[in-house]
Amino acid sequence: MGMAAQLTAEEVRSFVDRITAGVCPDDPAAQIDVIAALETLKSAAAAVQAELSVVYDARRRANEAAAGVGAARQGRGVASEIALARRESPHRGQVLLGLAKVLRTEMPHTLARLRDGSLSEFRAMLLARETACLPVELRMFADEETCADPAALAGVGTRELVGRIRRLVAELDPAAVARRARKAASDRNVTVRPAPDTMTYLTALVPVAQGVAAYAALRKAAEAARAAGDPRSLGQLMSDLMVARVTGVADTGTPEAASAVPVTVDVVISDESLAGGHAPAEVSADGVPAEVVPAEVARNLLAQAIDQPADSEVISWFRCLYRNRLGRLVAMTTRSRFHTKAMGEFLALRGAGICAIPFCDAPVRHNDHITPVADGGDTTVEDGQGLCQTCNHAKQAPGWRQHQTGHERDRHQVETITPTGHRYTATAPAPPGWREPRYVQTGPGRYQLIA
Repeated sequence: MGMAAQLTAEEVRSFVDRITAGVCPDDPAAQIDVIAALETLKSAAAAVQAELSVVYDARRRANEAAAGVGAARQGRGVASEIALARRESPHRGQVLLGLAKVLRTEMPHTLARLRDGSLSEFRAMLLARETACLPVELRMFADEETCADPAALAGVGTRELVGRIRRLVAELDPAAVARRARKAASDRNVTVRPAPDTMTYLTALVPVAQGVAAYAALRKAAEAARAAGDPRSLGQLMSDLMVARVTGVADTGTPEAASAVPVTVDVVISDESLAGGHAPAEVSADGVPAEVVPAEVARNLLAQAIDQPADSEVISWFRCLYRNRLGRLVAMTTRSRFHTKAMGEFLALRGAGICAIPFCDAPVRHNDHITPVADGGDTTVEDGQGLCQTCNHAKQAPGWRQHQTGHERDRHQVETITPTGHRYTATAPAPPGWREPRYVQTGPGRYQLIA
Protein backbone atom coordinates (compact mmCIF):
# COMPACT_ATOMS: atom_id res chain seq x y z
CA MET A 1 0.00 0.00 0.00
CA GLY A 2 1.45 3.34 -0.96
CA MET A 3 2.01 6.12 1.53
CA ALA A 4 -0.94 8.50 1.89
CA ALA A 5 -0.41 12.04 0.70
CA GLN A 6 0.22 14.53 3.48
CA LEU A 7 -2.46 17.09 4.22
CA THR A 8 -1.31 20.67 3.63
CA ALA A 9 -2.65 24.00 4.81
CA GLU A 10 -2.96 25.12 1.19
CA GLU A 11 -5.27 22.20 0.41
CA VAL A 12 -7.44 22.98 3.41
CA ARG A 13 -7.65 26.67 2.53
CA SER A 14 -8.49 25.77 -1.06
CA PHE A 15 -11.30 23.53 0.14
CA VAL A 16 -12.58 26.27 2.47
CA ASP A 17 -12.62 28.70 -0.45
CA ARG A 18 -14.50 26.17 -2.52
CA ILE A 19 -17.27 25.49 -0.01
CA THR A 20 -17.67 29.12 1.04
CA ALA A 21 -17.91 30.24 -2.59
CA GLY A 22 -20.42 27.52 -3.45
CA VAL A 23 -23.98 28.33 -4.40
CA CYS A 24 -26.66 27.27 -1.94
CA PRO A 25 -28.82 24.52 -3.48
CA ASP A 26 -32.43 25.38 -4.29
CA ASP A 27 -33.89 22.06 -3.13
CA PRO A 28 -34.83 22.21 0.61
CA ALA A 29 -33.83 18.57 1.08
CA ALA A 30 -30.43 19.29 -0.46
CA GLN A 31 -29.99 22.25 1.86
CA ILE A 32 -30.52 20.04 4.91
CA ASP A 33 -28.11 17.46 3.45
CA VAL A 34 -25.40 20.11 3.11
CA ILE A 35 -25.97 21.31 6.69
CA ALA A 36 -25.64 17.73 7.97
CA ALA A 37 -22.54 17.10 5.87
CA LEU A 38 -20.91 20.29 7.15
CA GLU A 39 -21.55 19.17 10.73
CA THR A 40 -19.74 15.92 9.97
CA LEU A 41 -16.93 17.97 8.44
CA LYS A 42 -16.63 20.05 11.60
CA SER A 43 -16.25 16.94 13.74
CA ALA A 44 -13.74 15.36 11.34
CA ALA A 45 -11.72 18.59 11.31
CA ALA A 46 -11.67 18.60 15.12
CA ALA A 47 -10.35 15.02 15.08
CA VAL A 48 -7.56 15.95 12.67
CA GLN A 49 -6.71 19.00 14.80
CA ALA A 50 -6.45 16.75 17.86
CA GLU A 51 -4.15 14.28 16.13
CA LEU A 52 -1.94 17.03 14.72
CA SER A 53 -1.73 18.67 18.16
CA VAL A 54 -0.46 15.45 19.74
CA VAL A 55 2.08 14.89 16.97
CA TYR A 56 3.34 18.48 17.18
CA ASP A 57 3.65 18.31 20.97
CA ALA A 58 5.61 15.04 20.80
CA ARG A 59 7.94 16.40 18.10
CA ARG A 60 8.60 19.57 20.07
CA ARG A 61 9.36 17.63 23.24
CA ALA A 62 11.70 15.26 21.40
CA ASN A 63 13.60 18.15 19.80
CA GLU A 64 13.92 19.96 23.11
CA ALA A 65 15.09 16.79 24.86
CA ALA A 66 17.76 16.35 22.18
CA ALA A 67 18.81 19.98 22.74
CA GLY A 68 19.27 19.35 26.47
CA VAL A 69 16.16 21.12 27.74
CA GLY A 70 15.12 19.81 31.15
CA ALA A 71 12.15 17.46 31.30
CA ALA A 72 10.14 19.94 33.38
CA ARG A 73 10.52 22.61 30.70
CA GLN A 74 9.91 20.47 27.64
CA GLY A 75 6.75 21.37 25.77
CA ARG A 76 6.38 24.72 27.47
CA GLY A 77 4.40 27.06 25.24
CA VAL A 78 2.99 24.33 22.97
CA ALA A 79 -0.54 24.78 24.30
CA SER A 80 -0.26 28.53 23.74
CA GLU A 81 0.90 27.96 20.15
CA ILE A 82 -2.09 25.72 19.53
CA ALA A 83 -4.38 28.30 21.14
CA LEU A 84 -3.08 31.06 18.87
CA ALA A 85 -3.47 28.86 15.79
CA ARG A 86 -7.06 28.05 16.81
CA ARG A 87 -7.81 31.65 17.88
CA GLU A 88 -8.51 30.53 21.42
CA SER A 89 -7.30 31.58 24.87
CA PRO A 90 -4.21 29.86 26.36
CA HIS A 91 -6.41 28.10 28.91
CA ARG A 92 -8.61 26.76 26.15
CA GLY A 93 -5.50 25.70 24.25
CA GLN A 94 -4.32 23.71 27.26
CA VAL A 95 -7.73 22.04 27.54
CA LEU A 96 -7.77 21.16 23.84
CA LEU A 97 -4.24 19.74 23.93
CA GLY A 98 -5.10 17.68 27.01
CA LEU A 99 -8.22 16.37 25.29
CA ALA A 100 -6.21 15.48 22.20
CA LYS A 101 -3.71 13.45 24.22
CA VAL A 102 -6.47 11.60 26.05
CA LEU A 103 -8.35 10.77 22.84
CA ARG A 104 -5.19 9.58 21.10
CA THR A 105 -3.90 7.35 23.91
CA GLU A 106 -6.83 6.38 26.13
CA MET A 107 -10.10 6.88 24.21
CA PRO A 108 -9.52 5.71 20.62
CA HIS A 109 -13.19 4.87 20.02
CA THR A 110 -14.28 8.37 21.03
CA LEU A 111 -11.67 9.75 18.63
CA ALA A 112 -13.02 7.49 15.87
CA ARG A 113 -16.56 8.73 16.49
CA LEU A 114 -15.30 12.30 16.34
CA ARG A 115 -13.59 11.50 13.05
CA ASP A 116 -16.71 9.99 11.47
CA GLY A 117 -19.01 12.73 12.75
CA SER A 118 -20.97 10.67 15.28
CA LEU A 119 -19.73 12.96 18.07
CA SER A 120 -19.01 16.67 18.21
CA GLU A 121 -15.87 18.01 19.85
CA PHE A 122 -18.01 19.30 22.72
CA ARG A 123 -19.50 15.88 23.41
CA ALA A 124 -16.12 14.20 23.12
CA MET A 125 -14.83 16.62 25.74
CA LEU A 126 -17.74 15.74 28.03
CA LEU A 127 -16.93 12.03 27.74
CA ALA A 128 -13.28 12.72 28.52
CA ARG A 129 -14.23 14.85 31.50
CA GLU A 130 -16.63 12.31 33.01
CA THR A 131 -14.11 9.45 32.73
CA ALA A 132 -11.10 11.42 34.00
CA CYS A 133 -11.32 9.87 37.46
CA LEU A 134 -10.97 6.30 36.18
CA PRO A 135 -7.72 4.31 35.89
CA VAL A 136 -6.52 3.99 32.30
CA GLU A 137 -7.73 0.43 31.80
CA LEU A 138 -11.24 1.23 33.08
CA ARG A 139 -11.33 4.42 31.05
CA MET A 140 -10.54 2.46 27.89
CA PHE A 141 -13.28 -0.03 28.80
CA ALA A 142 -15.80 2.81 29.25
CA ASP A 143 -14.67 4.26 25.94
CA GLU A 144 -15.30 0.96 24.19
CA GLU A 145 -18.65 0.39 25.88
CA THR A 146 -19.90 3.85 24.96
CA CYS A 147 -18.40 4.62 21.56
CA ALA A 148 -17.27 1.41 19.86
CA ASP A 149 -20.58 1.15 17.98
CA PRO A 150 -21.56 4.31 16.07
CA ALA A 151 -25.17 3.14 15.95
CA ALA A 152 -25.34 3.31 19.74
CA LEU A 153 -24.93 7.09 19.57
CA ALA A 154 -27.65 7.67 16.99
CA GLY A 155 -30.33 10.02 18.35
CA VAL A 156 -28.66 10.32 21.76
CA GLY A 157 -28.89 13.80 23.28
CA THR A 158 -26.14 15.44 25.28
CA ARG A 159 -27.90 15.01 28.62
CA GLU A 160 -28.60 11.35 27.92
CA LEU A 161 -25.00 10.75 26.85
CA VAL A 162 -23.61 12.36 30.01
CA GLY A 163 -26.05 10.41 32.17
CA ARG A 164 -25.07 7.19 30.44
CA ILE A 165 -21.34 7.68 30.98
CA ARG A 166 -21.83 8.82 34.58
CA ARG A 167 -23.78 5.68 35.43
CA LEU A 168 -21.14 3.52 33.82
CA VAL A 169 -18.32 5.27 35.69
CA ALA A 170 -20.16 4.90 38.99
CA GLU A 171 -20.57 1.18 38.34
CA LEU A 172 -16.96 0.65 37.31
CA ASP A 173 -15.29 2.51 40.19
CA PRO A 174 -17.53 3.98 42.91
CA ALA A 175 -14.51 4.89 45.02
CA ALA A 176 -13.06 6.99 42.19
CA VAL A 177 -16.33 8.93 41.94
CA ALA A 178 -16.22 9.61 45.68
CA ARG A 179 -12.60 10.80 45.45
CA ARG A 180 -13.54 13.03 42.55
CA ALA A 181 -16.34 14.61 44.56
CA ARG A 182 -13.93 15.35 47.42
CA LYS A 183 -11.41 16.88 45.03
CA ALA A 184 -14.08 18.98 43.34
CA ALA A 185 -14.70 20.76 46.65
CA SER A 186 -11.13 22.05 46.54
CA ASP A 187 -11.88 23.74 43.21
CA ARG A 188 -14.50 26.07 44.69
CA ASN A 189 -14.09 29.69 43.62
CA VAL A 190 -15.84 32.88 42.63
CA THR A 191 -15.66 34.41 39.14
CA VAL A 192 -16.97 37.54 37.46
CA ARG A 193 -17.73 38.16 33.80
CA PRO A 194 -19.52 40.91 31.91
CA ALA A 195 -23.22 40.77 31.07
CA PRO A 196 -25.25 42.91 28.67
CA ASP A 197 -26.45 46.40 29.61
CA THR A 198 -23.71 47.28 32.16
CA MET A 199 -24.51 44.24 34.30
CA THR A 200 -22.19 41.51 35.61
CA TYR A 201 -22.45 37.79 36.25
CA LEU A 202 -21.01 36.99 39.69
CA THR A 203 -20.70 33.20 39.88
CA ALA A 204 -19.76 31.05 42.86
CA LEU A 205 -18.72 27.41 42.43
CA VAL A 206 -19.41 25.74 45.78
CA PRO A 207 -20.32 22.25 47.04
CA VAL A 208 -23.94 21.40 46.33
CA ALA A 209 -25.07 21.46 49.96
CA GLN A 210 -23.62 24.91 50.55
CA GLY A 211 -24.98 26.23 47.26
CA VAL A 212 -28.49 24.99 47.96
CA ALA A 213 -28.34 26.34 51.51
CA ALA A 214 -27.19 29.79 50.35
CA TYR A 215 -29.90 29.94 47.68
CA ALA A 216 -32.58 28.81 50.13
CA ALA A 217 -31.52 31.42 52.70
CA LEU A 218 -31.64 34.23 50.15
CA ARG A 219 -34.99 33.07 48.82
CA LYS A 220 -36.48 32.77 52.32
CA ALA A 221 -35.30 36.27 53.24
CA ALA A 222 -36.59 37.67 49.95
CA GLU A 223 -40.00 36.03 50.39
CA ALA A 224 -40.22 37.47 53.91
CA ALA A 225 -39.44 40.94 52.60
CA ARG A 226 -42.06 40.55 49.88
CA ALA A 227 -44.62 39.48 52.47
CA ALA A 228 -43.77 42.59 54.49
CA GLY A 229 -44.60 44.79 51.51
CA ASP A 230 -41.27 45.28 49.73
CA PRO A 231 -42.17 46.18 46.12
CA ARG A 232 -39.08 44.59 44.57
CA SER A 233 -39.39 41.31 42.69
CA LEU A 234 -38.11 38.08 44.20
CA GLY A 235 -35.08 38.10 41.90
CA GLN A 236 -34.25 41.72 42.67
CA LEU A 237 -34.50 41.10 46.39
CA MET A 238 -32.28 38.03 46.28
CA SER A 239 -29.69 39.93 44.25
CA ASP A 240 -29.68 42.97 46.55
CA LEU A 241 -29.60 40.84 49.70
CA MET A 242 -26.66 38.81 48.37
CA VAL A 243 -24.66 41.97 47.63
CA ALA A 244 -25.52 43.43 51.02
CA ARG A 245 -24.48 40.29 52.87
CA VAL A 246 -21.25 39.85 50.93
CA THR A 247 -20.11 43.48 51.14
CA GLY A 248 -21.46 44.31 54.58
CA VAL A 249 -23.26 47.36 53.20
CA ALA A 250 -26.84 47.75 54.39
CA ASP A 251 -29.56 46.99 51.85
CA THR A 252 -31.23 50.29 50.98
CA GLY A 253 -33.61 48.88 48.42
CA THR A 254 -31.68 50.13 45.40
CA PRO A 255 -29.01 48.47 43.23
CA GLU A 256 -26.69 51.44 43.95
CA ALA A 257 -26.32 50.39 47.59
CA ALA A 258 -23.09 48.53 46.89
CA SER A 259 -21.43 51.62 45.38
CA ALA A 260 -20.06 52.43 48.83
CA VAL A 261 -17.95 49.27 48.98
CA PRO A 262 -14.36 50.24 49.98
CA VAL A 263 -12.50 49.47 46.77
CA THR A 264 -10.51 51.51 44.28
CA VAL A 265 -12.31 51.82 40.98
CA ASP A 266 -10.58 53.10 37.84
CA VAL A 267 -12.74 55.17 35.51
CA VAL A 268 -11.17 55.85 32.10
CA ILE A 269 -13.16 58.67 30.56
CA SER A 270 -12.50 61.45 28.09
CA ASP A 271 -12.67 65.07 29.17
CA GLU A 272 -15.56 65.63 26.73
CA SER A 273 -17.60 62.85 28.33
CA LEU A 274 -16.82 64.08 31.84
CA ALA A 275 -18.15 67.49 30.82
CA GLY A 276 -21.38 66.00 29.49
CA GLY A 277 -20.48 64.25 26.26
CA HIS A 278 -21.87 60.90 25.19
CA ALA A 279 -18.75 58.81 24.43
CA PRO A 280 -18.62 55.73 26.68
CA ALA A 281 -16.17 55.16 29.52
CA GLU A 282 -14.48 52.12 31.05
CA VAL A 283 -14.74 50.96 34.64
CA SER A 284 -12.37 48.45 36.21
CA ALA A 285 -11.01 47.37 39.58
CA ASP A 286 -8.03 45.36 40.75
CA GLY A 287 -8.12 41.94 39.09
CA VAL A 288 -11.31 42.67 37.16
CA PRO A 289 -11.11 43.42 33.40
CA ALA A 290 -12.53 46.74 32.24
CA GLU A 291 -16.15 46.98 31.22
CA VAL A 292 -17.60 49.63 28.91
CA VAL A 293 -20.32 51.76 30.48
CA PRO A 294 -22.31 54.73 29.18
CA ALA A 295 -20.86 58.15 29.99
CA GLU A 296 -23.83 58.93 32.23
CA VAL A 297 -23.17 55.83 34.34
CA ALA A 298 -19.51 56.82 34.75
CA ARG A 299 -20.45 60.37 35.75
CA ASN A 300 -22.94 59.01 38.31
CA LEU A 301 -20.25 56.78 39.81
CA LEU A 302 -17.91 59.74 40.20
CA ALA A 303 -20.70 61.86 41.65
CA GLN A 304 -21.59 59.17 44.22
CA ALA A 305 -17.96 58.99 45.33
CA ILE A 306 -17.79 62.77 45.74
CA ASP A 307 -21.06 62.81 47.70
CA GLN A 308 -19.80 60.33 50.33
CA PRO A 309 -20.02 61.93 53.82
CA ALA A 310 -16.66 62.98 55.23
CA ASP A 311 -17.16 60.85 58.32
CA SER A 312 -18.30 57.80 56.36
CA GLU A 313 -16.63 54.54 57.39
CA VAL A 314 -16.79 53.38 53.79
CA ILE A 315 -14.68 55.26 51.26
CA SER A 316 -14.76 54.67 47.51
CA TRP A 317 -11.74 55.83 45.54
CA PHE A 318 -12.21 56.71 41.89
CA ARG A 319 -9.22 57.47 39.69
CA CYS A 320 -9.98 59.30 36.48
CA LEU A 321 -7.66 58.85 33.51
CA TYR A 322 -7.88 60.78 30.28
CA ARG A 323 -7.00 59.96 26.70
CA ASN A 324 -5.17 62.33 24.38
CA ARG A 325 -6.32 63.12 20.86
CA LEU A 326 -4.53 60.04 19.48
CA GLY A 327 -6.11 57.70 21.98
CA ARG A 328 -2.91 57.07 23.96
CA LEU A 329 -2.50 57.36 27.71
CA VAL A 330 0.55 59.23 29.06
CA ALA A 331 3.84 57.31 29.41
CA MET A 332 5.90 56.52 32.50
CA THR A 333 9.43 55.18 32.87
CA THR A 334 11.76 53.90 35.57
CA ARG A 335 15.38 52.80 35.81
CA SER A 336 14.42 49.76 37.81
CA ARG A 337 14.35 46.33 36.19
CA PHE A 338 10.90 45.83 37.72
CA HIS A 339 7.87 47.86 36.80
CA THR A 340 6.61 50.08 39.60
CA LYS A 341 3.15 49.55 41.00
CA ALA A 342 1.92 52.64 39.15
CA MET A 343 3.41 51.37 35.88
CA GLY A 344 1.78 47.98 36.42
CA GLU A 345 -1.56 49.67 36.93
CA PHE A 346 -0.98 51.73 33.78
CA LEU A 347 -0.16 48.64 31.71
CA ALA A 348 -3.31 46.91 32.93
CA LEU A 349 -5.47 49.95 32.19
CA ARG A 350 -3.99 50.41 28.71
CA GLY A 351 -5.06 46.86 27.87
CA ALA A 352 -8.49 47.16 29.55
CA GLY A 353 -7.30 44.78 32.27
CA ILE A 354 -6.91 41.73 30.02
CA CYS A 355 -3.82 39.88 28.82
CA ALA A 356 -2.07 41.46 25.81
CA ILE A 357 -1.62 38.16 23.95
CA PRO A 358 -4.12 37.69 21.07
CA PHE A 359 -7.32 35.75 21.88
CA CYS A 360 -6.53 35.65 25.63
CA ASP A 361 -9.21 37.20 27.84
CA ALA A 362 -7.58 36.36 31.18
CA PRO A 363 -7.00 39.18 33.71
CA VAL A 364 -3.54 40.75 33.85
CA ARG A 365 -1.36 39.16 36.54
CA HIS A 366 2.24 39.87 35.40
CA ASN A 367 4.07 42.95 34.12
CA ASP A 368 6.34 41.85 31.28
CA HIS A 369 9.11 43.34 29.14
CA ILE A 370 8.40 43.02 25.41
CA THR A 371 12.14 43.09 24.73
CA PRO A 372 13.74 41.19 27.63
CA VAL A 373 16.07 43.15 29.90
CA ALA A 374 18.83 40.68 29.03
CA ASP A 375 18.45 41.74 25.38
CA GLY A 376 18.56 45.45 26.15
CA GLY A 377 14.91 46.06 26.90
CA ASP A 378 13.97 49.11 28.96
CA THR A 379 11.61 49.22 31.91
CA THR A 380 9.13 51.57 30.29
CA VAL A 381 5.44 51.39 29.54
CA GLU A 382 6.31 51.38 25.83
CA ASP A 383 8.41 48.23 26.30
CA GLY A 384 5.97 46.81 28.82
CA GLN A 385 2.78 44.83 28.60
CA GLY A 386 0.33 43.24 30.98
CA LEU A 387 0.08 39.45 30.65
CA CYS A 388 -1.66 36.63 32.44
CA GLN A 389 0.51 34.09 34.23
CA THR A 390 0.09 31.41 31.56
CA CYS A 391 1.06 33.64 28.63
CA ASN A 392 4.03 35.12 30.46
CA HIS A 393 5.39 31.64 31.16
CA ALA A 394 4.68 30.43 27.63
CA LYS A 395 6.71 33.20 25.97
CA GLN A 396 9.74 32.22 28.07
CA ALA A 397 9.97 28.97 26.08
CA PRO A 398 12.72 28.71 23.44
CA GLY A 399 11.86 30.26 20.09
CA TRP A 400 9.30 32.84 21.25
CA ARG A 401 9.98 36.46 20.27
CA GLN A 402 8.14 39.76 20.52
CA HIS A 403 8.63 43.29 19.26
CA GLN A 404 6.63 46.47 18.89
CA THR A 405 5.16 47.26 15.49
CA GLY A 406 3.35 50.15 13.89
CA HIS A 407 4.10 53.85 13.75
CA GLU A 408 4.35 55.90 16.95
CA ARG A 409 1.05 57.58 16.02
CA ASP A 410 -0.77 54.26 16.40
CA ARG A 411 -2.02 52.60 19.55
CA HIS A 412 0.43 50.32 21.34
CA GLN A 413 0.95 47.24 19.18
CA VAL A 414 3.02 44.10 19.72
CA GLU A 415 3.81 41.25 17.33
CA THR A 416 4.38 37.79 18.82
CA ILE A 417 6.41 35.25 16.83
CA THR A 418 6.08 31.60 17.87
CA PRO A 419 8.80 28.94 17.45
CA THR A 420 7.31 27.87 14.10
CA GLY A 421 7.58 31.40 12.72
CA HIS A 422 3.88 32.19 12.85
CA ARG A 423 3.11 35.81 13.65
CA TYR A 424 0.24 37.22 15.70
CA THR A 425 -0.38 40.93 16.30
CA ALA A 426 -2.11 42.41 19.34
CA THR A 427 -3.21 46.05 19.45
CA ALA A 428 -4.15 47.82 22.66
CA PRO A 429 -7.91 48.40 22.71
CA ALA A 430 -9.13 51.88 21.89
CA PRO A 431 -9.86 54.00 24.97
CA PRO A 432 -13.51 54.98 25.43
CA GLY A 433 -14.69 57.85 23.31
CA TRP A 434 -11.84 57.43 20.81
CA ARG A 435 -12.31 57.16 17.08
CA GLU A 436 -9.71 56.25 14.45
CA PRO A 437 -8.14 59.56 13.38
CA ARG A 438 -7.56 60.35 9.71
CA TYR A 439 -4.03 61.10 8.55
CA VAL A 440 -2.33 62.24 5.38
CA GLN A 441 1.31 61.44 4.76
CA THR A 442 3.31 64.64 4.22
CA GLY A 443 6.70 63.00 3.73
CA PRO A 444 8.85 59.99 4.63
CA GLY A 445 7.80 59.01 8.12
CA ARG A 446 5.76 62.21 8.57
CA TYR A 447 1.99 62.33 9.01
CA GLN A 448 -0.46 65.17 9.51
CA LEU A 449 -3.70 64.73 11.42
CA ILE A 450 -6.81 65.78 9.53
CA ALA A 451 -9.19 67.54 11.88
